[in-house]
Amino acid sequence: MTRIPLLDLEAQNGPLMPQLLAAMETVAREGKFILGPDVAALEAELAAYVGAKHAVGVSSGTDALLAALMALGVGPGDEVVTTPYSFFATAGCIARLGARPVFVDIDPATYNLRPELVAAACTPSTKAIVPVHLFGRAADMQALLEAAGGVPIIEDAAQSLGAVSNAGPVGSVGTLACFSFFPSKNLGCFGDGGLVTTQDDALADRLRVLRAHGSKPKYYHERIGGNFRLDTLQAAILRVKLPHLRGWTAARVRNAHAYDAAFRALSLPSERLALPDVRDEGQVFNQYVLRTDRRDALQRALTAEGIETAVYYPLPLHVQACFGNLGYREEDFPEAARAARETLAIPVFSELTESQRGRVVDSVTRALS
Repeated sequence: MTRIPLLDLEAQNGPLMPQLLAAMETVAREGKFILGPDVAALEAELAAYVGAKHAVGVSSGTDALLAALMALGVGPGDEVVTTPYSFFATAGCIARLGARPVFVDIDPATYNLRPELVAAACTPSTKAIVPVHLFGRAADMQALLEAAGGVPIIEDAAQSLGAVSNAGPVGSVGTLACFSFFPSKNLGCFGDGGLVTTQDDALADRLRVLRAHGSKPKYYHERIGGNFRLDTLQAAILRVKLPHLRGWTAARVRNAHAYDAAFRALSLPSERLALPDVRDEGQVFNQYVLRTDRRDALQRALTAEGIETAVYYPLPLHVQACFGNLGYREEDFPEAARAARETLAIPVFSELTESQRGRVVDSVTRALS
């Protein structure tokens, strides 16, 4: 039985290996490993890609969030409104700065923040709002901007480079936006990497200072920052891959539409199988996530047939042990808790073949019918 991976990096990187190796060799020969010319070039290319005035390369998606929060001065006594259904870094970076994550529930169809709940959760202590464009689908940025009432919005766009919201491209709408280049992302490097975008000149300058230990010029520190710099090697790799991103995204969208047609033909009740809404044309499908009340059984069945899947995320943030001091109960955010029990990501990577996709559909059908 041939295994179908959740993501096939070899299939993606293999055809580009000569260019990738040449780019890495150039960096090695030049020896400009820290903030070398490829970093500035990549920043300019990605700023243009998302429609932002500034892009600042950083060491990871997590450090992008941390630096963005630091740039806004988030600290002890502050509150930051965000989602309980996301990767840990979304809330972890808030708590790391001594601020309080204030969770609100998600929309069951999109898995993104519900703007009306955000508005109700804001207080005089609210320093920022962090919506997550989860699984490659943009949050309702028009409604979130209205709900924010002037409170800065940090877009957590780690999974959504190239996605488009109803207020514009992801990364161009909020006060700041954070991206990840972890290898599993639609645009991934050969390790960790991240980016912060903004339209604000002062914030961009502050980010560049923060990523270099708060120094400007070198050895003179006007603020406390961190070592958040994007490696030149990773920037060079990303520059080779970036011109292919639109094509890779289009292939993911085609796979998602093909899944949608095949699964809808099964006519299963929604509790047995619910699908992402492919009619939202701004999606980039970093993940294609099924929803079923038989999630664990489905995952076991697919594993037995050599099909790799993943659960994003098995335990919501509000009930993680490290956030026990916040006083939340699982039932406080029922949609986040239900999503954690029912969602399963299946392969949707751009190199997925028609025969592989057919095997996935057949296996899901057998497991749920």
